[in-house]
Amino acid sequence: MQLKRGFEQSVCILALLATQEQDIPLSSTVIHARLKGSQTYLRKLMRKLVVGGLVTSASGNNGGFRLAHDPAEINLAQIVEVVEGPLVSYPSTDLFNAVFSDFKPLAKEGNSAIQRAFATADALWIKQLAKVTIYQLLCETFNTKIIPRIDWNHLGGGDPDQIEALIKKIKNSLKL
Repeated sequence: MQLKRGFEQSVCILALLATQEQDIPLSSTVIHARLKGSQTYLRKLMRKLVVGGLVTSASGNNGGFRLAHDPAEINLAQIVEVVEGPLVSYPSTDLFNAVFSDFKPLAKEGNSAIQRAFATADALWIKQLAKVTIYQLLCETFNTKIIPRIDWNHLGGGDPDQIEALIKKIKNSLKL
């Protein structure tokens, strides 16, 4: 099974929102500029995140997006569910029954056995993903227990001096 690109983009969006200054919503313009993808697709993805309850949105001049929950409460399984929908890695087309149509009772049991095997595997996969939160990913990324907060809206377009100052700010906040 391979997740779509939207899953990775969603994790990045949630990581951006988790590191955004809490009192300041992150603008869709900044999210779009950082993802460098289709604006139309980004709108669809943000809608899924809002409808799925992982992100909140506010319109207006000072509007934008925020996490709907603490980063420690948002796990990878939730993101998969919101972006990809319910996991079904084996969508049976009932081919087993067609191939063994002259052995109906056995064919039906064979089809059920395959479906049970994949349903068990799907449940284990989701259970494992539910153990990993956005908070944990960021803690591992920054090698700290404190997620650094910045205002991505005012970071600018990659000015080396501004980035250097930001790196210093992050390092200093992690020493607390």
